[in-house]
Amino acid sequence: MKGGWLRVVGALWALLAGCTVGPDYKQPAVATPSAYKEVPPTGDEAAGIWRPARPEDGMLRGNWWEIFGDGTLDALEDQVTAANQTLKQAEANFRQARALIGLQQANLYPTLAVEPSIQSLKDSGHQPYFVLKHPTPTGEYQLPLDLSYEVDLWGQVRRTITAAREEAQATSADLATASLSLHAELAIDYVELRSADAQQKLLDDTVAAFADALKLTEDRLAGGGASEADVAQARTQLETTRVQATDVAVGRAQFEHAIAVLIGKPPADFSLPPVPLSLDPPAVPVGVPSELLERRPDIAAAERRVAEANEQIGIAEAAFYPSLTLSAIGGFIGTTATNWFEWQSVAWAVGGTISQTLFDGGRRHAQSEATVAAYDETIAAYRQTTLTAFQEVEDNLAALQILAREAEQQKGAVAAAENSLQIFTNRYIGGLDPYLQVVTAQSIALANERNDVDIRRRRLEADVLLIKGLGGGWSTAEIPALTGVNPHALDITLPGMGSGVVPTE
Repeated sequence: MKGGWLRVVGALWALLAGCTVGPDYKQPAVATPSAYKEVPPTGDEAAGIWRPARPEDGMLRGNWWEIFGDGTLDALEDQVTAANQTLKQAEANFRQARALIGLQQANLYPTLAVEPSIQSLKDSGHQPYFVLKHPTPTGEYQLPLDLSYEVDLWGQVRRTITAAREEAQATSADLATASLSLHAELAIDYVELRSADAQQKLLDDTVAAFADALKLTEDRLAGGGASEADVAQARTQLETTRVQATDVAVGRAQFEHAIAVLIGKPPADFSLPPVPLSLDPPAVPVGVPSELLERRPDIAAAERRVAEANEQIGIAEAAFYPSLTLSAIGGFIGTTATNWFEWQSVAWAVGGTISQTLFDGGRRHAQSEATVAAYDETIAAYRQTTLTAFQEVEDNLAALQILAREAEQQKGAVAAAENSLQIFTNRYIGGLDPYLQVVTAQSIALANERNDVDIRRRRLEADVLLIKGLGGGWSTAEIPALTGVNPHALDITLPGMGSGVVPTE
């Protein structure tokens, strides 16, 4: 009983003060390191891998893929922006979320309806207690205007609008996340395809070299300087390498098909001429970890949904307080068309209704507890998203650092393998070693050359993943304010999408 009086007093005080019930939003704190663990000391070791970001740095703004300096890649990325169906789906989701803001904003205004009617009435002459023996038919002409308005005493409508706006902002960040992921996926597929082209060229050149070696061995056999075993080994090495060269085409075709789908084309209508991988890993600007919270659209989306969940708590709390509905009806009611709009036909009524739920079996308490739990869930999701973001950046910083050293080591291994192959070939021609030594040296040299191409591929893909992990140049400043609703066009600014008006048709 005491609690009931306290709730009534609280309701009256809130009514007089015009406050909004529920907690105010505060952005959750997240653990943020002061520096990345995997960034090496500045110097030669870091050259060509990454560099500190500067305020005037524009390398990761807009079309971030241009940092690789490949015109074909740039053209393909532009087609992703224009034609990718997954990106169009995300953009449609954003437009839908924005339109729902207008739906909630309508609740701030009264509802006005009109329902004119014309009818002829005749009561039954056999009704009980009916005085007249022969009822006379009458007409009824009505033109009522009905107005209804629920006063937003506790901020429930305002919080609903804010929640819709925050969901739309989160959906806008989802669109940026989809754009970043799709552009990064295409860049990786492109690197994979060009790496397959490089492997194909290497294997084709090797097949030609092994064919010459087989010819040399067959000539030596004819001159008595080689055995049938030498010829068999040379032929086996040649055919094995031909199989490897043929097998590369399988992977290349799959990456070409994947690129076609990403740019919105059937695989049958798209092809890329083979060009061996020639890209050099770019120097990616890296900021401090705290900037990651501003540069990752998925983090921004998670944070906006925390704010949205906070509004839901206030909406649930407002259900504990009474609601006030104002209503009015007015218009003309006549019995004939001639007296329908006479002054005496005017009718009106004005009133208000206060409604308070007294017992609901604990429904409101359960709903309130559910919204608090949902809020806690979004906080955990937000913090997990930030942890994952830090992990992705650290993973690729470490990968780039290690692969840069490995690339230098691999160059030495390739040079040593080629030198060894030349020595054993000369010794075989001089009759000092069997052909098996040449075959072994050929296998080692080919494996090292293929590994050199593969390390370059891995470095480029780690660059793409690092740029993606850093947000691709996106920032929270690009989240639309969404203070109003334009039913005809949406202003959207996204990396790779430019800034402009996207038709809602």
